[in-house]
Amino acid sequence: MAPGSEDRPSIGLDIGGTKISAGLVDASGRILRRDRAATPGSSPALVERTVADLVAGLRREAPDAPVGVGAAGWMNPETGTVLFSPHLAWRNEPLRDRLVQLLGTPVAVVNDADAAGWAEYRFGAGRDESSLVCLTLGTGIGGALVTEGRVRRGRYGVAGEFGHQVIMPGGHRCECGNRGCWEQYASGNALGREGRELARAHSPVAHTLLDAAAGDIDAIDGALVTELAAAGDPACRELVAEAGSWLGLGLANLAAALDPGTFVIGGGLGAASAQLLEEAELSYRRHLTGRGYRPFARIRRAGLGADAGLIGAADLARRDAADAQR
Repeated sequence: MAPGSEDRPSIGLDIGGTKISAGLVDASGRILRRDRAATPGSSPALVERTVADLVAGLRREAPDAPVGVGAAGWMNPETGTVLFSPHLAWRNEPLRDRLVQLLGTPVAVVNDADAAGWAEYRFGAGRDESSLVCLTLGTGIGGALVTEGRVRRGRYGVAGEFGHQVIMPGGHRCECGNRGCWEQYASGNALGREGRELARAHSPVAHTLLDAAAGDIDAIDGALVTELAAAGDPACRELVAEAGSWLGLGLANLAAALDPGTFVIGGGLGAASAQLLEEAELSYRRHLTGRGYRPFARIRRAGLGADAGLIGAADLARRDAADAQR
């Protein structure tokens, strides 16, 4: 193994629906330099070209830095092929092979939620935990399971898609093709939808929400509902409480199946709403099977914020590069 290979900086990228974040990250999880670009529509080729350009810019400072990419979707961990992405136009996209062709070097490609979960396990709110479930609440619900120092993806590489457990049969339509998925009830998108429905019903309690949106119902989103709830608006607090109750129910289901020691909650919605997590913990404790005869898992707010994905992707790339040199 090359001297210092486990300590050298690495490059991590987090591909989102609207932006691609990139950073040069040291072995302690500290971002030394960062860059970003708008996600260029849904074209896989344009996304891959943008990733390559970001890597080239960061490699001017660290020419031999390993590269890790976190991407939303189900992927084959052996081939780096994205089988399906609910928010990007990737269907059986050979992402790793395309990036290797563009960059001329190995690339570690991982699920974005796995990358965030790994970062929290290594450097964030889960670093003292041996059995961790990490959830990212935003457009949907991403998930990661880390146990005994490894990210667990299951036999076919699609474990951790917790947001697509069907929690309400026949419920709201989900982008994955099913109805009633958990993320349709406990995500930022779900919160925005409920706010818009409240306004469209001409509810007398929705006046603050409508005023804040300047009368434009379509401008109501999860961030606005969360902001008004934090400011004390009763209607928005009720919406957040409902989302928190759904979140806690899903956590109880995961605890029954996986029995983690800690849940780490991140993503834009998880970071923005203390009330959501309080309501989720109450609901989780109320719905946990065997409650009173088993420990409750800890529920913690994520510690690394929006940087978790790129930090985790960079750290996993560093580890892969060190393993390859052994």
